[in-house]
Amino acid sequence: MKTILHKSETRGHANHGWLDTHHTFSFANYYDPERIHFGMLRVLNDDQIAPGEGFGRHPHDNMEIISIPLYGDLEHKDSMGNHGVITTGEIQVMSAGTGIFHSEFNKNKNKEVALLQIWVFPNKKNVTPRYDQISLADIEKQDELYQILSPNPEDQGVWIYQNAWFHLGDLSEGWHGDYKLKDKSNGVYFFVIEGKVTIAGKELGRRDGLGVYETESVEIATSAKTKLLVMEVPMR
Repeated sequence: MKTILHKSETRGHANHGWLDTHHTFSFANYYDPERIHFGMLRVLNDDQIAPGEGFGRHPHDNMEIISIPLYGDLEHKDSMGNHGVITTGEIQVMSAGTGIFHSEFNKNKNKEVALLQIWVFPNKKNVTPRYDQISLADIEKQDELYQILSPNPEDQGVWIYQNAWFHLGDLSEGWHGDYKLKDKSNGVYFFVIEGKVTIAGKELGRRDGLGVYETESVEIATSAKTKLLVMEVPMR
């Protein structure tokens, strides 16, 4: 088993006034040659957007883009004709493929919106762009790692063009269990949204990240109420 620890305070940080953002991996003006990506996981941004502000219309191509709101309401528009709001308890996915334009704005004028924006390299290029957004209300389970993303359109959660699985855990203090990789050649990146947890013998707190690979299973034990994001991705 090999591990890569990224403590919260070591992330890249930029405060643009309208956007306060932390980058686990190199992004925009933050560059660290040791932190370009973890396998096929390219971007993990922790964004806070000021009331009424947001990202204007901009392009993407050949990337799987996943957004997970932590609080607030995010308004989305894109060149595929999608227009809606994504909020806490939902997940949004876009396969940018041959190319899309989209914008994302804080719908509210009186409070911030916070979200995780995640990019994964696809295993198939130049696909027809696609968009999906679902509520997690019917699949979330207390004290379990419940699946929110997979490679299979028929499976639970959203899907992407990559041999990847994402899980969320709303875990009580004192919970312990294992994450068993779906594909033993993959790695898994753990991101602590809130709480305190020991993973593979490493103590992690709020917004810490840990990559684990060359293993088939990873031990997890919480020491406080914890919200945990688990991202299994190919390493090459």
